[in-house]
Amino acid sequence: MPTTPPIDQPIDHTVRTVRADLALARKVLETEATAIQGLVACLDERFTQAVDLIAGCRGRVVVTGMGKSGIIARKMAATLSSTGTPAFFVHPADAVHGDLGALQAEDVVLAFSHSGETYELLRLLEAIRRLGAHLIALTGHADSTLGLAADVVLDCHIDEEACPLNLAPTASTTASLALGDAVAMTVLVRKGFKAEDFANLHPGGKLGKRLMRAEALMHQGPALPVVALDTRMRDVIYEMSSKGLGMTCVVDTATDRRLQGIITDGDLRRHMTDSSQILERSAADIMTPHPVTIGSTLLVAEALKIMEERKITSLIVVESDRVCGVLHLHDLWRTDLI
Repeated sequence: MPTTPPIDQPIDHTVRTVRADLALARKVLETEATAIQGLVACLDERFTQAVDLIAGCRGRVVVTGMGKSGIIARKMAATLSSTGTPAFFVHPADAVHGDLGALQAEDVVLAFSHSGETYELLRLLEAIRRLGAHLIALTGHADSTLGLAADVVLDCHIDEEACPLNLAPTASTTASLALGDAVAMTVLVRKGFKAEDFANLHPGGKLGKRLMRAEALMHQGPALPVVALDTRMRDVIYEMSSKGLGMTCVVDTATDRRLQGIITDGDLRRHMTDSSQILERSAADIMTPHPVTIGSTLLVAEALKIMEERKITSLIVVESDRVCGVLHLHDLWRTDLI
């Protein structure tokens, strides 16, 4: 019998082996791509009916499936939950041993089964009907027991699995995953789910940081560089140096703080030819009027896009024309957003 070579001994890949591996990999990918492409022609009014049920659900979406279909079902529940539709996964075997107590009449059940004859799922049908919950079946066989019992059937039929033996769920699970995503994204749009809503549900990790709002990172209070129009430049330079942002906001008065302009390190360099008098001039003489501003609720990802497009390093945060903070590119570096 062939033995696996020691870990420190390189495997001798012949040209024939490499070609065979790549050919099979390409075949698998092509088969799964074909399975997804085939779903496009199957879309009809039943898809809209399924979206209607989920978008209008007053309870929760209960997603279920066995085996590999169960794994896809778990992902579907997670996608719905993260995009504003309360959903959770129930294992069919656990459901008939008590977990059916979580199912209510106002819920929608979304069942994944390629064959439509999964025994554990069929055992749930009577209870679903008794409770009065709606049932959506996502199956490769619309005329199966599950398909015939459902209020709506989403057909994800495939011609063949990507498995060389045509046995292991591969193309069928890929098709189910893609069709489930199509449903979730359509529901997202139907319900008017926005990036701001997504931010509220994803506070952790790098994604959560990109979805933070400007108010969470901006310099404010004592850390905010700000001077009045009549402030002398020697004091302006001190304010810029002490706050360490390479800029300062210029406002009408220290109390009203209506934004009038901005002074940056670049402005100072441009006026250095008149260095003998610059210290005696006022902020109003040196400032650049009409700087780029943002609102405090703007997503940090959008603020970063503005900085990149305008080739600037700071954005002044205003509310009702009054300065309330400054968002600096360095803040995005420190939070690993770039």
